[in-house]
Parts: sequence; structure tokens; C-alpha cells
Amino acid sequence: MRLSKLAFTLPLIAFAAAAHAQVKWDMPTAYPSNNFHTENVQQFAADVDAATGGKLKITVHSNASLFKAPEIKRAVQGGQAQIGEILLANFENENPLYGVDGIPFLATSYADSLRLYKASKKAQNDLLAKQGMMMLFAVAWPPQGIYSKKTIESAAEMKGLKWRAYSPSTSRIAELVGAQPVTVQASELSQALATGVVESFMTSGSTGYDSKVYEQVKNFYDTQAWLPKNAVIVNKKAFDALDKPSQDALMKAAETAETRGWKLSEEKNQWYLNALKEKGMNILKPSDKLQADLKQVGQTMQADWVKKAGAEGQAIIDAYNKK
Repeated sequence: MRLSKLAFTLPLIAFAAAAHAQVKWDMPTAYPSNNFHTENVQQFAADVDAATGGKLKITVHSNASLFKAPEIKRAVQGGQAQIGEILLANFENENPLYGVDGIPFLATSYADSLRLYKASKKAQNDLLAKQGMMMLFAVAWPPQGIYSKKTIESAAEMKGLKWRAYSPSTSRIAELVGAQPVTVQASELSQALATGVVESFMTSGSTGYDSKVYEQVKNFYDTQAWLPKNAVIVNKKAFDALDKPSQDALMKAAETAETRGWKLSEEKNQWYLNALKEKGMNILKPSDKLQADLKQVGQTMQADWVKKAGAEGQAIIDAYNKK
């Protein structure tokens, strides 16, 4: 009788131990499942699963299905989600250091954007650490350009436009050129265009394609204004609760995802512009006047940013400017 009971109990103990050993994390992201950022983090989650032998399972919740873009950072900080993907520039109002890659015409190429990332990463990670989080990796978006229902030859012609703002920096651009900022997240952009809430905005070829903006907008000005970054952040307590092999596997997968993500972004940049053109959009080089006006906006915003960010911000700019 005792042997029978023991034979029955041992498998239950083994099952309970296995169940306890497996850790499940939720990972909210703000972008569609076919966006290259989302594809990259899906591969990251698969790599972690494989490397840990299924001990750490990360479920990616795309297209703001679990939390909206502005809510993800707080969800990770509070432990409602163990890991998440955020657009760093969205949190400039919280601390200016988060918004350095949203300064127009500071870093306008992938090489410059990577240098800016290296110059700012420690300061941004220090901020996250104070809030109980850490950055696993970050990947740049393609360069930002202007989508507009009407043609634009100068900043003066942007006055009064209903301008989609998704971050403090895009709101500030609207203010400087006299446009009307309207806060619209990526997942809501298509509807905002269809209903006339928005008629112009700055974003990448990637977001424009994913949101099918070509159905309502016909002009894209390739200003290459800046390359904002998405960062994958993790709750530090959740990370510390992992065993050492799982932590190591997570960090190795993150390093691989960062390298892969930057390569994907650069490779797909021209693909997105070609795809928009095939859908009937005009891919336009901005006029000299428009480009000069926007660079002036960028200089103003950089000066404003350094003033807000103080010595730490100036140190980032100085480190970035060291070729």
C-alpha cells in the first residue's frame, strides 16, 4: 500500500518541481506582428526559450494588445509585465536623457545613431536602474520623414496642419512650425487619418507602411531627421529571480537581437520606401528651403534639450561628437 502511494506521489512531485522551474514572462509591445521590431523580439523570445530549454518562456503581446505604448514602461516598473518594449523618446518629459535620440538632425544615419546610443546608454540605464529596471537592448527605427496630405515646400506651409505627435519631440516640432499637435499612437494612426484627425506627421517608412498611410496620404518627404530607438527593458526583480544560466541565456539572446535588429532596420529602410512608392506614394526629396527650416528647428531643439538635461546631457553630446 505504501509502495503504491509512493509510486503515485513521486511523479506528482516531479511534475510540481518542473512546473515551478518554468518561468513565464509577458512582453507587451506597441507595434503590429509584421513590424520588423516585433519580428525581432519574437525571435529573441524564441532564442531565450531554446537556450533555457523552455525554463524561461516569454510571450510577446504585439500591437498594444496588452498595454498601450505609453503604459508599457510603468507596467514593467510595477511588475504587471516582466519585460516590455518602449520607444525611449516617449519618456523625455519624465527625464530629458530619454529623449536624446529624438533631437532632429543630431544623428541622421545608422552609424551616427549607433554612436549616439553608445554615448547615452549608460546614463539611460542608470535612470532605469533607479526605477527598478534595466535595458536589455535597443534597436533604431529607420530615419524619420514627413508624411503629408498636401505638398510642403517650407516650414511656413506646415502652419495650422493637424500634426500627429507621439512624443515630446514631435510635439515640440509642431509648436515651432505652428502646426496643431494631436497625440496619436501608432496603432491608432490609420483611423486618425481616415477620420481627418491627422493630416501630417513625422515617422519612419516602417510605421507608414505598417499603418497603410498610403491609403490616405500621398506625399513622403525623406528628411532623414532622426532615428529614434526602441528599447527592451526588464523588471530587475524579475531578472534577479532567474537562475544564473537563465540570466546568461537572456543576456546572450539580447546581444544577438540587438545586432540583428540594427541590421534588419537598415536593410528594410529602402524596402519600406520602395513599398510605399509601389502603393502610389510620392517619395520626395525635401526642398532646400524645407530642409534648412527643419535644421533650424533641430538646432533650437538641441539647445533646449541641453538646457533641460544639464551637465549630464552635455556630456552625452560631447561624447557623441568625439569622432
